[in-house]
Amino acid sequence: MAPLRFSANLSWLFPELPGLPARVRAAGSSGFEAVEVAWPYAEPPETLARAAREAGLRLVLINTPPGDQEKGEMGLGAVPGRQAAFREGLEQAVRSGHCLMGRRLSVPCKGAVARGGLVYLAVFLRLDMIHLMAGRVPQGADRTAVKAEMETVFLENLRHAAGVLAQEDLVGLLEPINTRITDPQYFLDTPQQAAAILQKVGRPNLQLQMDIFHWQIMDGNLTGNIQEFLPIVGHVQVAQVPGRGEPSSPGELNFPYLFQLLEDEGYKGFVGCEYQPQGDTVEGLSWLRSYWDRRGHPEAGQ
Repeated sequence: MAPLRFSANLSWLFPELPGLPARVRAAGSSGFEAVEVAWPYAEPPETLARAAREAGLRLVLINTPPGDQEKGEMGLGAVPGRQAAFREGLEQAVRSGHCLMGRRLSVPCKGAVARGGLVYLAVFLRLDMIHLMAGRVPQGADRTAVKAEMETVFLENLRHAAGVLAQEDLVGLLEPINTRITDPQYFLDTPQQAAAILQKVGRPNLQLQMDIFHWQIMDGNLTGNIQEFLPIVGHVQVAQVPGRGEPSSPGELNFPYLFQLLEDEGYKGFVGCEYQPQGDTVEGLSWLRSYWDRRGHPEAGQ
């Protein structure tokens, strides 16, 4: 069984460092082979790509834009009346991915140099997946009353997204977010709901994002749920429950057992470290260094 591969979520780790490039360098120095970031759109893509290239890292995941956060939006995929904004955000995510990967574009990237009518970046960074954020139940609406309409909107947007992403060799992810603690208004909150939607869409380049923190809070039964849903999981994220700290911090979850379970079940994707460090990030990575000492680093490209 191959050891697990870990990515540093730069929206959460290394908060003591200013800016994504500094966090990228810190992730590389800490032994990570990949990074992920929720919304990289404020950072010039060539700056982020150059930092990752110099650190020998790949970018495995970004999110679609959240929408208007001042109005309480947190994703738009299932929000009625926001279909056009979702598709614009998807294009922005794909365009950002293009810029980070150094691909040719007909739409300019910020900081890119146009040559012969196309746009090039002199940097290269691989991007694998985009989290297609479902969004929240509209303020004042009853979840039960709007569930069918929101699912219809989500299915329509996901079919569109699957076609767009397939042209770019990208995978779209659906992430259930717990509604008990983190976001009571979020539309997509259980793996069962997400799996049913994926089945209805029926596109192979749409998969499930398993954040163990959210799954434990909503349903528990992690062994059974991991075994049931892992065949459609494209990405895993980890944090302790309930404090959302390091896997080694006090809490409900036995991560040595869960990591062994993922290995035993043959999981080949990345495990994203999406947690709030309880102190200095590097000191808090002792759990990961212990895992590497015991299991070793995966070989590049494995």
